[in-house]
Amino acid sequence: MAARHEEIADELRRAIDRDEYTVGSRLPSEAELAAHYAVSRGTVRQAVAALTAEGLIGSRQGARRVVLASRRSQSFAELRSFAQWARAIGREATGRVAAQEYRPATAEDAVRLQLCAGTPVLHVLRVRGLDGEPVLLERTVYADWISPAVESIEPDCSSVTQRLYDDTGLVFAYGEHVIDAVAAGSQDAELLGVRRTSPLLRVRRVTTTREGRPVEWSDDRYRSDAVRFSVHNSVDSNALARKTAN
Repeated sequence: MAARHEEIADELRRAIDRDEYTVGSRLPSEAELAAHYAVSRGTVRQAVAALTAEGLIGSRQGARRVVLASRRSQSFAELRSFAQWARAIGREATGRVAAQEYRPATAEDAVRLQLCAGTPVLHVLRVRGLDGEPVLLERTVYADWISPAVESIEPDCSSVTQRLYDDTGLVFAYGEHVIDAVAAGSQDAELLGVRRTSPLLRVRRVTTTREGRPVEWSDDRYRSDAVRFSVHNSVDSNALARKTAN
């Protein structure tokens, strides 16, 4: 059986996830929490310390604790895959390949993947979902050296990142993201189940190995009613986070 402070910590995590305590808001005082849970302030202090260690809340001497994030958030600094993020928020990631073919690397492909123009590279259009509901289109171009491993993955694989690690030992280590908004074209609208010209959140990213070798570059388009992004600023960092939309 979990200790009482662990139970309280879990209840607070769930309350933060439900936005009962939103990012930027203050938690009740130790005395208020102790009264609410009918425990000592020491027990509350242990529960709150666990959330502080996880980065969900922050504290300063003499000040009320502030909610910094929820488990539904994912800092892009963590470089989690879509599937890893989905699991973290208690959802099931799904995926299917809508199109896949080799093409000669364009000038843009060559720059982003550090290849010679004309090198055969694998283009994959993948529909990603949360609990079966399509929320994301990934148009990914894979470097020639990793393309054969990607090509061999089954079309409905939920996590290409995990499969590549299992099959080849590849670790995606660094990512650069550029975010803007685009209107859904005919193909986007059909695959995501939205109206044509609906707003989509686009993330263009290049991902590399630890050594800086480009693995892929991708144009990812999220349904704006399903996923949102936020930026949390501090003197130490500017953390971009991906969240489910409410």
